[in-house]
Amino acid sequence: MLARAIAARIDVSDKHRAVELARATNRHWRARSPSPLHDTWTRILEEEWPAIRAVLLEESEKGEQLRQNNPFCGIITSRERWEIYRKFKQHEA
Repeated sequence: MLARAIAARIDVSDKHRAVELARATNRHWRARSPSPLHDTWTRILEEEWPAIRAVLLEESEKGEQLRQNNPFCGIITSRERWEIYRKFKQHEA
């Protein structure tokens, strides 16, 4: 649900700016704590938004793993994120 909200926000905003922010975030994370996941995101973020979006929303084990550490934090607000958590919890109940 979070990835869909992030993708929807980027779809209607400045895609270049959002991807640049994600690249900067990923570079920062790689510098602090290098991991193969950050390397994977580096390669993904070299693509254009439609390809990045497809990976972000990919419904697979790989997609789920990538979403656990996606560099698009800050695209939606904390309030929006908590609203998604609340809806997800209600849906699960």
